Order: sequence, then structure tokens, then C-alpha cells
Amino acid sequence: MTVLVDSHCHLDFPDFEVERDDIVARAREAGLVRMVTISTHVRKFDTIRAIADTYDDVFCSVGTHPHNADQELDITADDLVRLAEGDKVVAIGEAGLDYFYDKAPREAQAEGFRRHIDAARRTGLPLVIHARDADEDMARILTEETEGKGAFPFVLHCFSSGRALAETGISLGGYVSFSGILTFKKSEDIRAIAKDMPADRILVETDAPYLAPPPHRGKRNEPSYVKNTAQVLADTRGVSLDEIGTATTENFYRLFSRVTRHDG
Repeated sequence: MTVLVDSHCHLDFPDFEVERDDIVARAREAGLVRMVTISTHVRKFDTIRAIADTYDDVFCSVGTHPHNADQELDITADDLVRLAEGDKVVAIGEAGLDYFYDKAPREAQAEGFRRHIDAARRTGLPLVIHARDADEDMARILTEETEGKGAFPFVLHCFSSGRALAETGISLGGYVSFSGILTFKKSEDIRAIAKDMPADRILVETDAPYLAPPPHRGKRNEPSYVKNTAQVLADTRGVSLDEIGTATTENFYRLFSRVTRHDG
């Protein structure tokens, strides 16, 4: 069976509350060995950490989604560093810039994003970056922070941006993660980018409960469906599903270095 990981899902969301045990079981049956449930509100972090503590193969992050940036500007980089202690917390974020919905003032998004970068740099944990319709500002901040204060590990999650941002991210030492968006009919540009990314810098994810790939399009997504996205990534790059599984899993362990390896 192909070994896979879901590097980004939201198991704390209400969509999963009733059948979370079943969803984790289905993921295991599909060959997933690790899942990371991603924080969107630091104030809800206790719930996320409790979910990660419940399952040996589930880990978590701590951070504030850009939609919620103005609600948590009282949370400092020191707070993030403190909350990131513990083996089950393996990443910072998700944080970043979202100019598509603009649910929080852009100044608040940028301020929160830089705090998360500081926490990632200080902890050595990867920053899970949300970027939507903000390519120029995202590339500028990543470049300023890396060149001005030092490199930090990061992944451009659920990639839907332009080629220039992907290339900037790679040049700064980051990774690019592909979700169900990769599988959509109108995503030719994303598939073209995915085809050209270095094999040691790509990841797969679901962003569940969102963005379910075919044949589940339009339904609630779940971690087991990452296999469908991995298959499209394999087809796009002209390799086997097993090769993509091995590569993305190794990349995952390299980036999310606190995650204990599956020894099965």
C-alpha cells in the first residue's frame, strides 16, 4: 500500500465532531501514517491539542489564520513559542495573507504573519503559510524576513498562487503543498507549476473539510482523500503513486522534523 501523509487538515472543525474516530480510521485504511490538524485560532488551541493527544498518528500546529488576525493581535510571538512546547505540536500557523476574502485588515494580517515568522524562526518549527491573492506582498515579506533576520522553515500550503511565488518560496528554502485544487479541471496552471517543482520540496494535503478532489467533489473532504490528490500529482509529474507517496512522505518528515516517524 502506498504510504501517505496529510500535512494539513482541520480535525477540530464541527464537520468532523460526530465521526472523528471513523475518519481517522478511514485515513489509516487508505495508507496514511501521519496527519497534522492545523490551528486557525490560538484561543481554541486546547481543543486542537486534545485531538492530537487522542491519536498517536495525529499532530497539530498552533497559530492564527489571517481571517482571524485582528482578533488575536494580543497574542505575541512569545505566546506562540510557549504554546509550541510539547511533542505533539509540530508547526506554527496557519498564518499569512488572504486578500481574496479580506476578512481582517491587511495591516493586521501582515503584523500577525510576521509574529508567526518570528515564532517559527525561534522554535525551528515550520510555518504553515496561507496565501491567497497576495502574491507580491507574500513574496516581499518572505524575502525581507529571510534576508533581514535569517531563514526559517515554511510551507506554502494549499498552493493556488502564481509561479513566481512558488519559485520565490523554493529559492528561500520553503516547500509547496498541493491540495484538491490540483485535481480540478480548471487548475491547468497549478498542475504546470506542480510538474516543475523540485521533487524534494513538494507535499500533499487535503485542507479537509474543504476542497474534496474527484470523485468526492462538492462533498465534505477528509484525510483519506489525500490519495486522490497524490494520484493526480503523480500523473502530472509522470511518476507512480508509490513514488509520489515516498517522496512527499520523506519531504514531510524533513520539514516537520518534530514528528516521530512511523516505523511500520
